Parts: sequence; structure tokens; C-alpha cells
Amino acid sequence: MNKTCVLVVDDDPVISKFVSANLRARDFEVVVAEDGPSALKCMEERLPDLVILDIMMPGMDGIEVCRRIREWSPVPIIMLSAKSEVNTKVGLLNLGADDYITKPFGVEELMARVRAVMRRRAGSPSLELATFVSGDLKVNLGERWAAIGGKHIKLSPTEYNLLRELVQNAGKVLTHQMLLSRVWGTEYGEEIEYLRVYIGRLRNKIEADPQNPKHIITESGVGYCLQKLDPSA
Repeated sequence: MNKTCVLVVDDDPVISKFVSANLRARDFEVVVAEDGPSALKCMEERLPDLVILDIMMPGMDGIEVCRRIREWSPVPIIMLSAKSEVNTKVGLLNLGADDYITKPFGVEELMARVRAVMRRRAGSPSLELATFVSGDLKVNLGERWAAIGGKHIKLSPTEYNLLRELVQNAGKVLTHQMLLSRVWGTEYGEEIEYLRVYIGRLRNKIEADPQNPKHIITESGVGYCLQKLDPSA
């Protein structure tokens, strides 16, 4: 069985060694890059299963690396930064990052985030093979695809897992805590900004007018609901 490959990108050799050693101790394959251009080259050559990416690097920073990766790959990306402000987290999630760890961090936090991201990447097996249809939205849980107006849309693993939860509970209001727990993991119960960002990303992909959504409806102060619309709607 092939090992899970993780690309670690950090110009600080101490951090890079710390992260790499702990991943290898848990049987991950690790590839290390010290700067942005090297990271992009490793991405193309190795096609890793996960990227752990530092923001502050000389030359091409982690934000630019993340942006370039997202142009062609849905690989999960965990960003590392010394900044802990909510606005920084939201900005990185909007950019396409899947998670965020604030420096300094310990082994347990690192591995918990890695496990959570990899769970979301794998997704949960579903027994339902029928296609869910609501208005111009179609989602096939068995084949793991979604389409709007007959055109398939590209979803990251986290985006798909969030949409799957909404589809499986269509017509029901799911609270913020329920969605965070089911999609991100029980340790993410208070990370509401994660949910807001990803709901926004889904709306940008499935709604004709994301500012006035007809598919994913906000229940203020409670959570979200995926509407069951007539196929002709």
C-alpha cells in the first residue's frame, strides 16, 4: 500500500525538520521544499496528497504558491503562519487553503489537523447512488460529481463534503456546529468562519446570483439549508 505523500514547504529548517520528522514517524512519505519555486516543481513531479505550506517565505510567498496550486490542483493545503487574526484565516480560506495552523504549534495540533484534512479528502462512503436534483443543480453521491445546468463543476474535497452533507439533509436546517463537526471534525465546533467561507465558495459555484441564493439558504444565527426545488425552477 502506497504511503500518503506530504509536501512540506518552509524556509525555516527548524520548522521544516520538526514537521517532517513527526510525519515520517507516523509513516507518511515526506517531500521538503525550501521556497516557492521548488514547491511548485515538487507539486508537478510528485503530485503529493497533502501540502503543508508556510506563508512567510522570501521571494515567492506561501500565498502566491497556494494561488498557483489552486489553478490546477484540488490537493488539500494546510497553511502555517505566525498571525492568528480571524481576517487572516478567512483570507487564506478564501484563497483556497483547507486549514490553518498558527505558530507556534505542537505535535498533537499538527497531527489532528493533518488527520482532519485527510478525512475530508477521502470523504465518507455513501450507499446512495441516485442523483439528487434541485432546480438546475444535480449531485450524484455515488459517483461524487455535481453539475449546474448540465455542466459539471469542479469542487475541492472539502467543498464536496460540505455539499454532500447538505444534499443528504436537503430541506432540513443544519446548525453551524452540526456542519462543522460532520465536515471538518468535532475539534472544529467553534470555527464558524471556516463554514462561512466554504458556503460562500459553494454559492459562487452553484448559484446564479450568490448574493441572493436559491439553493443554499441561510437560517440567521442557526445554520444552513439546501432547498428542494422543482427541476423546472
